[in-house]
Amino acid sequence: MRIGILTGGGDVPGLNPAIKAVVERATGEGHEVIGIRRGWGGLLEYDLDDPTSHDRCVLPLDRGTVRTIDRTGGTFLHTSRTNPARVRRKDMPAFLAPASDPGVDVQDFTSHAVRVVEHLGIDALIPIGGDDTLSFGLRMHEEGVPVLAIPKTMDNDVHGTDYCIGFSTAITRSVEFIHQLRTSTGSHERLAFVELFGRYSGETSLISAYLSSVDRAIISEVPFDPERLAGMLMDDKRRNPSNYAMCTLSEGAQLIDGEVHLSGEEDAYGHRKLGGIGETTGQLIKRITGQDVIIQTVGYLMRSGRPDSLDLMVATNFAVMAADHAMAGDRGRLMAMRGGAYTNVPISVTGEGAKRVDVDALYDVDAYRPKVRQVEGKPMFLY
Repeated sequence: MRIGILTGGGDVPGLNPAIKAVVERATGEGHEVIGIRRGWGGLLEYDLDDPTSHDRCVLPLDRGTVRTIDRTGGTFLHTSRTNPARVRRKDMPAFLAPASDPGVDVQDFTSHAVRVVEHLGIDALIPIGGDDTLSFGLRMHEEGVPVLAIPKTMDNDVHGTDYCIGFSTAITRSVEFIHQLRTSTGSHERLAFVELFGRYSGETSLISAYLSSVDRAIISEVPFDPERLAGMLMDDKRRNPSNYAMCTLSEGAQLIDGEVHLSGEEDAYGHRKLGGIGETTGQLIKRITGQDVIIQTVGYLMRSGRPDSLDLMVATNFAVMAADHAMAGDRGRLMAMRGGAYTNVPISVTGEGAKRVDVDALYDVDAYRPKVRQVEGKPMFLY
């Protein structure tokens, strides 16, 4: 059989090991694997009437091709946020323009993506992505494409699984950078604000603060009052023998009566860029307290470099599972971890939206800090 694999959305550590594991598992059983370049973009940009587009959009994968890719982060197949179901005219491949409606700016080319899968003779398609990428994977499944999905996102917010590839490394990096930042913050006796990726889920801020013992943590799910936060941080600073205090913030956090910080135009999944709440909050607290502040956006460093051991293990095992299900003829499944065990669930669960922090169980809304009320029975990374 022929298995196709692609990576979409933001890159995370663990994608290359997953690609390698699929290839080694499937080719070891005599099957063929091809990589789709640039996520769903590789299907959108594939011109069925132009043979030269094949090499631009498809890469044959064998053991030699993937032999060393697991040693680095990112994805060697490259990635994009392309959504073939929602393509703006300015992003439309030229060969598709004649068949489009000239009076409509955003159009649906799902049928073209399905035809490309059929043309390539793909018997099972393995998309690796977060809720956006997998939402189109669900659409392809509904159109009859044999899909077996692998969840990845440093936000850990895909429904149906306790864990997504990339989350552990993102938390590991964040905790390391927070502890390193303590040296400058303490030396200058300042207040430090660390903004973390995570979109509309506060889990990265919550868990990073929990594990690094940060004084306060602002999460996307709970709007905050800067005056109250300022008072708390000043108390934290006075109680600290080194006379400093630190606060993490989710990029999707917002002030009470304020708005989420967004910029740029919407992408193909309806999202605008998030970021800037750390700068805004830091400057507000500086005006309120008169204290000097350090404002640090960790950003892409959270998702850069090689995976830690947990992400390496989960990525490899999710990939082996997906290859096994493909060879068994299974379809429409999402690889998952539940209750500490590897399993699979219907891909339809990805259509239930994104997971959010269980505020009642894990967060003190009055004190703006993690408060884990019960660990027993919770998944490894709480959520």
